Amino acid sequence: MARSYGQYCGLARALEVVGDRWNLLIVRQLLIAPARYQELLDGLPGIATNLLADRLRDLEAAGVIERRLAEGSRAITYALTTWGAQLREPIEGLIRWSTPLMIRGPEGDSFRADGLLVALPALFRGRVPAHRPATVGITVNGDADRRVVQMRATRSGIEASPHDDRQLDAVLTADAQIILGLATGLLSLDDVLGLVDIQGDEAAVRAIFSAPVDPFP
Repeated sequence: MARSYGQYCGLARALEVVGDRWNLLIVRQLLIAPARYQELLDGLPGIATNLLADRLRDLEAAGVIERRLAEGSRAITYALTTWGAQLREPIEGLIRWSTPLMIRGPEGDSFRADGLLVALPALFRGRVPAHRPATVGITVNGDADRRVVQMRATRSGIEASPHDDRQLDAVLTADAQIILGLATGLLSLDDVLGLVDIQGDEAAVRAIFSAPVDPFP
């Protein structure tokens, strides 16, 4: 378990639980979906296997995560507890806060497309499409698995999920930096039309990425 800061302060006590290196990134992965040990290892490039084991043990002891039997097998998966899942809000806040740090691009850092399942809901929070409903797939250049993140514009907001095989109005393929720039609003679709590939209805893509912030959340 992390060292004590010796302060009767909510932030200090929270950091005693999740402030150690890798802890919040483990939570990020589990916000995407429960995962087996090897899946976590694959999703956290750079973490040593013994360090991951230590961090999982500490987070489980603190009540942030729990072990479960995978459905239909005897394999162990790790999942967030109800209390642990409440870390979504502060993690989304940190993602929004990080925008100035992301502008300079990857600079050699790795990027996994499934990270968009946490980043995009954070960046689209409070934005509601002014146009018709739309469903758009997002794929990242260089993603060998060609994973599709599904963005749905509804009357209540914009949702992100893995593609569930429903009909897509369009598919946008671009570099990760461009996708994140569009999501933050720092880039407009007109800024990057020559740098992205759009298959399908461009108006559907605009319905997603041009959604204004709801003035009455």
